[in-house]
Amino acid sequence: MEAMLMIKIYGALTDQAGRCRHYHSQLDIVALKCAACQKYYACYRCHDEIATHHFVASSSSEPYPVLCGNCFRLLSKKQYLLGYCPYCQAAFNPNCHFHHQIYFKA
Repeated sequence: MEAMLMIKIYGALTDQAGRCRHYHSQLDIVALKCAACQKYYACYRCHDEIATHHFVASSSSEPYPVLCGNCFRLLSKKQYLLGYCPYCQAAFNPNCHFHHQIYFKA
């Protein structure tokens, strides 16, 4: 059996799946890693309200910039872009593509 570490999701959370006061639909279940502080946040707005620096996008060399809030598995950018978690099949919010440039460097 594989041991799973519970990674903390930071932000103004409304539940344990990573939904926050800014984004809280059934599909808002991903946390994204800030390259500066190396913490997973529910969204960039939560990060910028709490941290002493602005959210810094992950580089293409970051192996796991995304965390699924449903199963708490770390995801690569490629896995995240599938639109669902490849481990638990939970769907992600398709409107997150509007924030792609905030979370990922080109």
